[in-house]
Amino acid sequence: MVLSRGGLPKCAVLLAVYNGMHYLREQVETILNQQDVSVTLFVSVDLSTDGSLDWFFDLSELDTRVIVLPYGEKFGGAARNFFRLIRDVDFKSFDYVAFADQDDHWYLDKLSRAIHIMSTSGYDAYSGNVIAFWADGKRLLINKAQPQRRWDYIFEAAGPGCTYVMSVNLINAIKTHIMKVWDLLQEVSLHDWFCYAFARANGFKWYIDDQPSMLYRQHANNQVGVNLGLKAYANRFKKIKNGWWLTQALLIAELVGVSQSRFIQSWLRLRRSDLFRLSLQAFQCRRRLQEQIFFFFVCLLLCFTGIRK
Repeated sequence: MVLSRGGLPKCAVLLAVYNGMHYLREQVETILNQQDVSVTLFVSVDLSTDGSLDWFFDLSELDTRVIVLPYGEKFGGAARNFFRLIRDVDFKSFDYVAFADQDDHWYLDKLSRAIHIMSTSGYDAYSGNVIAFWADGKRLLINKAQPQRRWDYIFEAAGPGCTYVMSVNLINAIKTHIMKVWDLLQEVSLHDWFCYAFARANGFKWYIDDQPSMLYRQHANNQVGVNLGLKAYANRFKKIKNGWWLTQALLIAELVGVSQSRFIQSWLRLRRSDLFRLSLQAFQCRRRLQEQIFFFFVCLLLCFTGIRK
């Protein structure tokens, strides 16, 4: 372990930014004020027009813990921005690496809790539940801490990526791998889904905490927010019907090295018979019972309607 001068574990926090000024100050304050951990904040700003870059440059002059990566590239989404951060940040002087969004509020023990669980129980990565909150004061626990299933990582992330904390061994393994598959990786839409899949597929131990450690802000500009109610299920069905979800699942399976497994091969071509076989595995493909049931019936329905590929 690489300890700071004060004997604290060292954590690199990766923050992907795009026109985030409205909530950045609160988010960054809760990152830099983390207790019982030495934090360095690495910032990658997608091409923005709201002054986000200048704000971070000014902050980095006042606080040496804030490091702004070279600016000028258009990523077009959080996933590519986070992959850039993983690729370009040198992690050799850190023990842990965490992801951060630009608009949330971290509890002051968010990182120390994750690190304590990982260091005392032998886990390589951590994620957890969050409290979603809205401008009108509404709050809601988002529970992602159901038991992991055999193949859940092929079909979903381990919760919001902003809860992820990973050991330096895991993040360096991810870094090495993404350098080998960089071009194909650009087709991945969700970095947190990919990182969870890579970890699980390669034998790393992942802990999903049922205790929330942050407030997960919901607003009109969320790239990925909370999925609630019938509208959420309708949107999810649309993504399955148009081929996006299962195509992403197959892409991730290929990228993390499990595409030749018997399970993946059994539904690889997305024929109607393949989708029937996949429906029978629904309870190994999602963690939450409601999602397992939804997965089962959607796959059955697609046996009759087919899927757009």
